[in-house]
Amino acid sequence: MKLCRFGERGSEKPAVMAGDQRLDVSAFGEDFDEHFFGSRGPERLQTWLDQHASQCAHVPSDARHASAICRPSKIVCIGRNYKEHAEETGAKLPSEPILFLKATSALSGPYDNLVLPRGSRKTDWEVELAVVIGKAARYVDEPSALQHVAGYLVHNDYSEREFQLERGGQWVKGKSADGFAPLGPYLATADEVPDPGNLELWLELNGERLQHENTSKLLFGVPPLISYVSQFMTLLPGDVISTGTPSGVGLGFDPPRFLKPGDVVECGIQGLGAMRQRVVASR
Repeated sequence: MKLCRFGERGSEKPAVMAGDQRLDVSAFGEDFDEHFFGSRGPERLQTWLDQHASQCAHVPSDARHASAICRPSKIVCIGRNYKEHAEETGAKLPSEPILFLKATSALSGPYDNLVLPRGSRKTDWEVELAVVIGKAARYVDEPSALQHVAGYLVHNDYSEREFQLERGGQWVKGKSADGFAPLGPYLATADEVPDPGNLELWLELNGERLQHENTSKLLFGVPPLISYVSQFMTLLPGDVISTGTPSGVGLGFDPPRFLKPGDVVECGIQGLGAMRQRVVASR
């Protein structure tokens, strides 16, 4: 099953993909939040759909695509998790996963405009596989890690490099601007992704392919990451782990390349769809 959401900010409703169409499942009575994922929501929704799908309205094609999930309790990101990406930024390969948090207020829809932060000069792109937790994970071992996954989706981990690296502190400052965490266009439930360690991911800027890799090249794959993160914090249903980006980010070019108003960023992952943002100036 593919879960998605639609509607204007603050009025989003849940939907599911039915081929190329979206079915409004708001009559199910739940949005895609912590309670939903923590109470076998996808299974219950499928059972409900078996009886009620014919009664569900099609979402208008021009309705806004919202973030595929509700705002989670946390977005945990992994840094330098592809060898070539670490090398292009002049960094050493990590001996353990590098963790940082991204503010959940950065969440946005997969086709929303990317509004550059005020004062930004170095906003960058990072296509990543995101994992959504399906049941609470505390001190999980690797063999059972995938049992805690609800599904997978595309994340563009936008990053303002000056804020991140030159403003005297934590990476979170460069990762958390409004709109810096588009998620979608849909969440594919775990049963639709038999091997998250073998997915093609790509990103294009104004039609130019800049990132293209396979998740088999992750230094730390999905099960090790879930296990590792759960040693330091409880992962709640609906939480997101963003697994890191491959090479081809703007910071890695000589000279570096950063986003400007009018640019169009498109990215996607095999089996998980694609997203598109137009870059606009700070309000």
